[in-house]
Parts: sequence; C-alpha cells; structure tokens
Amino acid sequence: MSRAPGRFVPIFIAGFTVAVALACSQAEPEPKSAPAPAAPPAAAAAPVVDPAAAKAEADKIFAERCTTCHGASGAGDGPASAGLVPKPRNLQDPEWQTSVTDEHIERIVMYGGAAIGKSPAMPPNPDLMSKPEVVAAVRAHVRALSN
Repeated sequence: MSRAPGRFVPIFIAGFTVAVALACSQAEPEPKSAPAPAAPPAAAAAPVVDPAAAKAEADKIFAERCTTCHGASGAGDGPASAGLVPKPRNLQDPEWQTSVTDEHIERIVMYGGAAIGKSPAMPPNPDLMSKPEVVAAVRAHVRALSN
C-alpha cells in the first residue's frame, strides 16, 4: 500500500496541534510556595572571659604599652615622656579623674588621643576593640592610679 505523496505532512501537523492543545489545556500546577526564609543565624554569644584573666591582660598591656609615656605609676613621667609635647597625662590627677567618664577613658584606650581631639602621640589600640572586658580592665587600672 502506498501513500499519496504530501499526505503525511498534514497528518503530522494535525497530530502535533492536538498534542500542543492538550498540553496547554491542562491546568497549570499550583506554584510551589517559596520555602520559608531561613531564620537569621543566632548572634554568636560573646565568649565568657574570666575577670581575673581580663585584669591580668590589662595589667600586661599597661606595663608594655602605657608605662613608656605615662610611667609605671601613671604620673606622666615614663622614659619617653621627655621628648613629648604635650607631656603625657598624669593619670593620678584626681581633678582629671573626676572630669572624665569611664567611656572617655575607654575611647582613648581604643582609638587614641587624636580620636578625641587630644594629642596624636597617644596611639590607638585597635586590637582591643574586640576585647571590651580587657578595655574595661585597663580603664579600671587607670582609675585605680588615683588612689
């Protein structure tokens, strides 16, 4: 049995059209709901720092970084103070101690003198910015110098 030439194409087109029509007439599937957004990660808990360890680190920092200019007793008479203008702050001065807040002292410790409009010779300590308990202990050390 032979087919008539050209008759295959219309049958193919008709079949294709029916298939497309059936595919399009099917109800579209319900869109899947977007997954619920992930909960934000929990804030990392600040490490618990032993107050004695923070004090020990603060005492070491004062001895290594601060005494060069402020002196071991905080009187502003450290070995490097001779060449500094203005002279380093006398941390023992009760008038100064009562004139500044704890926050002010902590800012100076972390950001240096220039950050608060004082001498840029007072260097910042950016490594302490992630150690608030050590900064607080350095501040406590400075406060104790007036006693």
